Amino acid sequence: MTRTALPRLGSTTVPRSALLNPRTPAETGIVHLGLGNFHRAHQAVHTAAALAHSDGPWGILGVANRSAGVADALRAQDHRYAVVEIAPTRTRVTVPAVHIGTLVADRQPDAVLDAIAAPATALLTLTVTEHGYTYSPRTHGLDLDHPGVQADLRGDAPPVTTIGRIVRGLQRRQRAHAAPITVLSCDNLVSNGAQTGRLVREFAHALPAAERDELAGWLDAAVAFPDSMVDRIVPATTDTYREAVAAHLGVRDAVPVPAEPFSMWVLEDRFAAGRPAWEHGGALFTDDVEPYELLKLRLLNGTHSLIAYLGALDGRDTVPASVARPYVAEAARHVLYEEYLPTLTVPAAVDADAYIAQLFERWANSALGHRTRQVGSDGSVKLRQRVPEPALFHLRAGRMPHHLALTVAAYLCCVAPPAGLTPGLHADAMRDPARVSLAGAAGRTSGTRSFVDAVLDGGLLGADLAGHPEFAARVAELVDVLTRHGVAAAVADAARAAEAA
Repeated sequence: MTRTALPRLGSTTVPRSALLNPRTPAETGIVHLGLGNFHRAHQAVHTAAALAHSDGPWGILGVANRSAGVADALRAQDHRYAVVEIAPTRTRVTVPAVHIGTLVADRQPDAVLDAIAAPATALLTLTVTEHGYTYSPRTHGLDLDHPGVQADLRGDAPPVTTIGRIVRGLQRRQRAHAAPITVLSCDNLVSNGAQTGRLVREFAHALPAAERDELAGWLDAAVAFPDSMVDRIVPATTDTYREAVAAHLGVRDAVPVPAEPFSMWVLEDRFAAGRPAWEHGGALFTDDVEPYELLKLRLLNGTHSLIAYLGALDGRDTVPASVARPYVAEAARHVLYEEYLPTLTVPAAVDADAYIAQLFERWANSALGHRTRQVGSDGSVKLRQRVPEPALFHLRAGRMPHHLALTVAAYLCCVAPPAGLTPGLHADAMRDPARVSLAGAAGRTSGTRSFVDAVLDGGLLGADLAGHPEFAARVAELVDVLTRHGVAAAVADAARAAEAA
């Protein structure tokens, strides 16, 4: 039987043996902003595992931002979808039955705000990527000059930014005298809860005086913003994974989610109105999330970025194909052990050597095939979270972090290639909000050093790193090596310089 002839996945066709939680929750307790693959392969899976242990009113209403594709597909499938956990030696297909509704914010803005304000909603969670917070690296706060933020502050139309939606929903909740609520960020931001809370309060403070005064005290008394760290590699959906669902479950799923077997979730146990029993779904609760955040942001995410940029420039479509190149793996080990690891305190519960060995196993998962273009996208936002503090740690100690400089150089070569460099189709496919402005800077400057100076002085990696011209000089040197001699030569150059130092 062909895949198109199979029955569609739904509440009556899903094999019971595939369900992570056999009983679908009857009530919405969680509103989630961001209906992409990462949420559906991470938070939803942990929630399903928690509900398999302890029932509760923890159904998830998933909210897509603009694109209706996933929301419409989920509605057609009774909000069922498959998670395809794939490794070289096995494939496991499961179905988390935790979503009980979907909305599209641009299409149903009032319904989204009503859902946030609903008395039964105890959690507002979000996975909107680093770019979705309208954060200003110049002010280290909410970008009040952003057109969307300005429109949301005026309030004469439905909100269009994530922070605007959160505040307008909380405003509606406060006016309805609803119970307290927790806002839980699941994005890759340092102190993501504290940062989300700060941005929400900055938006509220910028409202007209009457609205500001009405909301301010209630935010402090009734809304919690715990920190969290999430860790799972989740590639984009392709027909390969649809075929896997068809083969394993005998049903047709339009929106399956691929994921690696590994999944980690660390949370600060500070919730205003209850939560699922996530500890029974594999989550770890701690009073101090930051060491886990830094472990992931630097060792996993920072190194992952370097692998993706070098791999793309080397013509590699996937992370496993990239890390299989000896010189890319060498660069990854150097930046991880010598430049990221010394800048953090490894949590007592983590064996650093075992964690790092596991990272290389995850990156080498050829069955998963995480694409370099996906990992490398939005680098202007991601690298700002990953590179500056470790680089400054070494620079202030009188050491040049050559492989962090290589990370920045490889990124620039991917998204704003200098004359004489053709970065290739994988780099060309990387999406980045700064691509146009970086290309403009390249066109206005003469020579690599002046271009890198302009980029760093312009705040790409924050103001503090811009104050170290020796770092800009090293980035420029490595851009030139990448342009003239290629990836292997640039890795060798960075390794020689690090060894000499």
